[in-house]
Amino acid sequence: MRTKAGIRDGGEHGGAAPLYQGYGAAELDRQYNARATVPDATVYLRAYAEQSAAMRAALPCHCGVAYGAHEDEQLDIFPAPRPGSPVLVYIHGGYWRALSKGDSSFMAATFTAAGATVAAVNYSLAPAVALDHIVDQNRRALAWIHRHIAEYNGDAAKVYLCGSSAGGHLVGMLLAPGWQQAHGLPDSAAAGACPISGLMDLAPIPATHINEWARLDATAARRLSPLHHLPEQGGPLLACVGAKETEEFRRQSRSYADAWRAKGLPGEYLEIAGTNHFDVVLELARADSLLARALLRMMGLA
Repeated sequence: MRTKAGIRDGGEHGGAAPLYQGYGAAELDRQYNARATVPDATVYLRAYAEQSAAMRAALPCHCGVAYGAHEDEQLDIFPAPRPGSPVLVYIHGGYWRALSKGDSSFMAATFTAAGATVAAVNYSLAPAVALDHIVDQNRRALAWIHRHIAEYNGDAAKVYLCGSSAGGHLVGMLLAPGWQQAHGLPDSAAAGACPISGLMDLAPIPATHINEWARLDATAARRLSPLHHLPEQGGPLLACVGAKETEEFRRQSRSYADAWRAKGLPGEYLEIAGTNHFDVVLELARADSLLARALLRMMGLA
């Protein structure tokens, strides 16, 4: 059978010829079908939106701050109580085609109470724009944050990146080298990072249903894979994933952490027990959770 990407089905997990990591097309597609791993993903998507709306209603928030000219290029910023504070930049997931900054500030109370400024990033979605464009938007957002975050009590030298799923991928692309100078940034534009369930190697994506909107070929998949673009220097990394996620999502985070450490950089892989692809990130809203405590320690706010 031929897939949408024109690759023959196969592999030890269902067929004759493996496509990637020993998986045939059907099993590979299942591995990357995050919604199929839970009975109803909309339960979690509603939680993102409702909890984020509650944060905007309860906390001081500068909503819809423009970092670019397009209407999608906005931030929601929750200032820290004091100047010179660490900054948490959160990038939402949604497989590059769903969600927004409006779903991305559910952790604001946890981190502002601990003394951080929180910035939730909005960007345009596929297939209306290409993944290269989404990466560029997030890089411009980070550059804007470096220039302006002091106005919101943040310290540009203490910017920490976090994102879930596609947002984890975008975190990886912000850590990648070679783009910072054009945006007036130092080579290490982040003091540390916590990609959650990140897609760090996009090689399998052209062989899955995700390519209906990602529209990647093999060349683009490699160009846009954080695993193949690691920096020579960087701060601490916490590659996190839900213990109930598919083996491929767990392997993606594990491989990235391994590669980070192989470069001599400080990195850790963490599986959060009892969590899936969607609720693992909600652990950030609980100050006493393993994930929140680990990230707060990274930021010097434990």
